[in-house]
Amino acid sequence: MTFSVAVSGASGYAGGEVLRLLASHPEVSIGAITAHSNAGSRLGALQPHLHSLAERELTETTVENLAGHDVVFLALPHGASAEIAAKLPEETLVIDAGADHRLEDPLVWEKFYGTVHAGTWPYGLPELPGHRERLREAKRIAVPGCYPTSSLLALTPGFSAGLLETQDVVIVAASGTSGAGKSVKVNLLGSEVMGGMSPYGVGGGHRHTPEIEQGLSAAAGENVQVSFTPTLAPMSRGILATATARVKPGTDAAALRRAWAEAYADEAFVHLLPEGQWPHTKSVQGSNHVAMQLAFDEHAGRVIVSCAIDNLTKGTAGGAVQSMNIALGLEETAGLTHQGVAP
Repeated sequence: MTFSVAVSGASGYAGGEVLRLLASHPEVSIGAITAHSNAGSRLGALQPHLHSLAERELTETTVENLAGHDVVFLALPHGASAEIAAKLPEETLVIDAGADHRLEDPLVWEKFYGTVHAGTWPYGLPELPGHRERLREAKRIAVPGCYPTSSLLALTPGFSAGLLETQDVVIVAASGTSGAGKSVKVNLLGSEVMGGMSPYGVGGGHRHTPEIEQGLSAAAGENVQVSFTPTLAPMSRGILATATARVKPGTDAAALRRAWAEAYADEAFVHLLPEGQWPHTKSVQGSNHVAMQLAFDEHAGRVIVSCAIDNLTKGTAGGAVQSMNIALGLEETAGLTHQGVAP
């Protein structure tokens, strides 16, 4: 059986990445490809790397154009997905790559996003405990943010195993500029970015902070407090997250490594590297793979986990397609067999 798929926001980075993956997916056919301000344009003029779809015309992002498909991907700005999703048929599998349906607490949503909470959908990060089961036969899926994807994968095994303290969790992550989308911004100009790095969203104000806390708290079974600082790196795509947490008394390096190794032993996309080898964003570029390593800082009593993902693939589109595969009962790795690109 072939499933018909529509993709909104197709002129942006996330929508374009969804299309790149779907173009080589063996069990889907690409239907409507939509955009807002770029409606009427030829896709190849905006996404020239998508050669097989280059002659397709972008249509308006409307319920009418998206309805009638088996699957709809919403790669829209935060706050734009909920209204459209609410009007799509219940039998349609809707996958939201925006933030509208990720958070569980309406008050936290309103604090960080300033609008009315649209509700919570099953979370599209199947490697987290219990999440794969929730995705099976789901009809609504919320794709995690890119920073939460790397941060949650980095620390969840330790909290699930009861090895980490829930306070004083610190995460610093460097992201490529594509994470900010295609909008023209002075701080994202090549001359501003190349050759340097800079922090942003400092002091607990980044919108991904509550999403990270939500996921880690679920793993720990109690509230986890996180200090999260994102930084902008001089690269187009990729995230390198360095996450640290205090270990509980009596926990040693062997116990820590065993927890991570067991958590990801059967995962197709998450790779705990051999001891002494540290992740590099380039090794996962363009792929749905995750590379990570951990160390025990005995002096500080902390575990340090370094996790590399491609923010557009595993951090957005790859996670979305992986979740779609699970929900439709397909092979989980379908359309996601790309290896990393080097050099």
